[in-house]
Amino acid sequence: MNRRFFLLTLPLLMTSLHAAPAPDLLGISVKDISGKDTSLGALAGKAVLVVNVASKCGYTRQYAGLESLYKAYKDKGLVVVGFPSNDFGGQEPGSEAEILQFCTSKYQVTFPMFSKVTVKGDGSHPLFAALTGETSGSPGPVKWNFNKFLIGNDGKLVQRFDSKVEPESEELKAAVEKALAK
Repeated sequence: MNRRFFLLTLPLLMTSLHAAPAPDLLGISVKDISGKDTSLGALAGKAVLVVNVASKCGYTRQYAGLESLYKAYKDKGLVVVGFPSNDFGGQEPGSEAEILQFCTSKYQVTFPMFSKVTVKGDGSHPLFAALTGETSGSPGPVKWNFNKFLIGNDGKLVQRFDSKVEPESEELKAAVEKALAK
């Protein structure tokens, strides 16, 4: 290889050695619970807590904590968003209308809900593929319902929380407060 070619291609080679930047999650298309096309871009400038939810799960009671967290921080810039999924034990078998009725009547959910999606495997929704992909900052499959993904106001994943992390835990609140302070 001649020296001139090497020196000209070195910057390209060095760029390819660096990890790809985390994906901008706000531009990914989603459908709200009524089936209307949108994206999380409508929430630009806010911190967003994305949660894969289910109505018949041992963690379903977390809806109450998610609603409480939303009410406590929404005026400061946090939006909690729920994405129903039937991927784990068939624990979200209902239609979007049934899911919305359940959430609002049993847990008085006022945070935005979205259409049912697949959150794991080859058929996962592009949002969850990006949240769990190699360049996400927290790669690895969603393992159960009520995983939580905190996206900063810049559209990048800030932190990921397992199902067992309660919405009102000090760990999650501290991460939310830090994301809101940026």
